[in-house]
Amino acid sequence: MPSLLDSDLNQLRDHMLLMGGEVEGAIDRATRALVERDSELAERVLADDDRIDALELEADQTCIRVLALKSPEARDLRFVITAVKIAPILERIADHACNVARAALDLNDEPQLKPYVDLPRMSRLAREMLRASLDAFAASDATAARAVIDRDDEVDLLYHKIFHDLLDYMSQDPAAAGRAARLVLVAKHLERIGDYVTDICEMIVFMKEARVIKHSQLKG
Repeated sequence: MPSLLDSDLNQLRDHMLLMGGEVEGAIDRATRALVERDSELAERVLADDDRIDALELEADQTCIRVLALKSPEARDLRFVITAVKIAPILERIADHACNVARAALDLNDEPQLKPYVDLPRMSRLAREMLRASLDAFAASDATAARAVIDRDDEVDLLYHKIFHDLLDYMSQDPAAAGRAARLVLVAKHLERIGDYVTDICEMIVFMKEARVIKHSQLKG
C-alpha cells in the first residue's frame, strides 16, 4: 500500500507534468500565432499565462508542505528539490512564449518578411525537448535526460542559421530591418527555451544519480 509520502510525491509529479503541458501548449500557440498571423491566438497565450503562474505557486506550496511535514530523505528529497527548481524554470519558459506572442502581435500588423520555415522547426524541436525532459523527470531517467541535453545543439544550429539569414535580409533591404530584428528576437526566445530545458535535464541527472553535471563538460 502506498505511503502518504508516496501519495504526495505522485501528486507533485502529476502537477509538474500538468504545468509542463500548459507551457508546451503556450509555445505551440505562440508560434502558430506568428506563422498563421493569428493575433487572437497570441492574445490567448498572454491571457493564459496567469494560469501557469498559479501552477508554479501551487508547486511551490506542495514542495514546502512535503519538506516541512514529511521529511523526505535521499532519493525522495532529491525529487522534491528538483521539482521546486523546475517549476520556476517552466514559468520562465512560459514567459518566453509570451514574448513570442507579443512579437506576433507586432508583426501580424505588417507585411510578412519571408515565409516562416526554420522558426516553426525550431519551436517544434524546443517543444519536443521539453516534453522529453518531463517524461525523463516522471520516469527518473537520467539517460533520457542526457539525450535531451545533446539535442540542444540542434536548437543552437537553427538559431545561428536564422540569425545569419535575417542579417542578410537587413543588408539587402534596410526597410525590413525592424521586422527582421523582431524575428531574431523570436529565434532568441526559442533558443533560450532550449537552454532552460537543458537546465531541467541537468537537474534530473542530479535527482537520479546525486551527481551534479551543471557547468561540467562531462555530460556523457
